[in-house]
Amino acid sequence: MTAPALTLRDLRKRYERGGPWALDGLSCSFPRGAISGLVGPNGAGKTTLFSAVAGYLQLQGGTVDILGEGPFDPFRMKGRFGMLPQDATLDLRLTPTVFLRGMARLQGLGRDAAEAAAAVAIAAVNLSDRASDRVGSLSHGMRRRLAVASALVGEPELIVLDEPTAGLDPKEASSLRGVLMGLRGRASLIVSSHNLVELERICDHVVLIEAGRCLGQGTIEALTSRGVEETWTLGPGDVPLAALQAALPDHAFELVTQTLVHRAPTEQHLDAGSVVIAGQLAAAAVPIRGVRRGRSLEESYLERTR
Repeated sequence: MTAPALTLRDLRKRYERGGPWALDGLSCSFPRGAISGLVGPNGAGKTTLFSAVAGYLQLQGGTVDILGEGPFDPFRMKGRFGMLPQDATLDLRLTPTVFLRGMARLQGLGRDAAEAAAAVAIAAVNLSDRASDRVGSLSHGMRRRLAVASALVGEPELIVLDEPTAGLDPKEASSLRGVLMGLRGRASLIVSSHNLVELERICDHVVLIEAGRCLGQGTIEALTSRGVEETWTLGPGDVPLAALQAALPDHAFELVTQTLVHRAPTEQHLDAGSVVIAGQLAAAAVPIRGVRRGRSLEESYLERTR
């Protein structure tokens, strides 16, 4: 059985003796070949978690297992691990090509391979036309894309990105999302972001944390109940709730004003139930204005934090 891309067990970290725990017994795992999201408010421990994974911090307890080979080691993990810290800074005197070529050499690539890898990474973040300009002449968004490219260079197996789209305009953010989604199956990505709509769009798996603890983890489908729950937005009319319950006795229904929430035993039952519901509503002349599968990731997170 293939080990997860990253496994964290009972991580404990605080910055001052007697102070609050930044990581308070946090345990979770991130699957291989998937795009995983890390969700939590400011102060939840996301940056501390990433810093511990990269070996920047010494923990007071717990274990980090990267790619089934234990904690980070710069020699053993060379070329296999890429990371974008939250507040990554760049040398403004360098050009994107020189910077990424140096990063590729640090990943263990030879001179020619590093040159090629730098060009690939620059193209991936749409900076080929600025490859020879000094970093200091680039806009904030361009610098952010270059910082992301530094974590991608050399095609590492595990890539950790802390707020990769922060400060990007909608077009740049959309382009970068496309780059990350193109890595699905080729690498394991872990992405931290406050933009839950963005994470819901690109991620296969999500870990929810707060106050240094894991609140829950699983696939997007499981966490948002997409396979077993749907919400019908209805127009005016008498909703035949009793008839629906009689037709689908193993299903649950909740009606608030003209919003009908339908919960089914399984995804297969949800599909079959939808057909029945649509027929019953049509027979009762109740307009259907919209149907949504599951809840949003934001709603799921807020429900768990409550």
